[in-house]
Amino acid sequence: MYAVIKTGGKQYRVAAGEKIKVEQIAADVGQEIVIDQVLAVGNGAELKVGTPLVSGATVKATVVAHGKHDKVRIFKLRRRKHYAKHQGHRQQFTELQIQAIAA
Repeated sequence: MYAVIKTGGKQYRVAAGEKIKVEQIAADVGQEIVIDQVLAVGNGAELKVGTPLVSGATVKATVVAHGKHDKVRIFKLRRRKHYAKHQGHRQQFTELQIQAIAA
């Protein structure tokens, strides 16, 4: 059984037992959270798609860790104009362990 969930402005296909990295969620490590924005639930050849959400469907997950992704380097240059700009960014994430999918 799998589900398509929406969190942090992005969509993820998840199944029970998987670990995923999502945009940072304000929750403590070890805390169990319930994601109720479920867009679709599939079981084998059967697929239930919501409009836009599947009513009554939830995904239970446990917060494993918080961290930062690798650095993304930004470099801007205007040739012959004596302009060069260096910048970097490290996006924060929350790692989730998917426990169960309830349709």
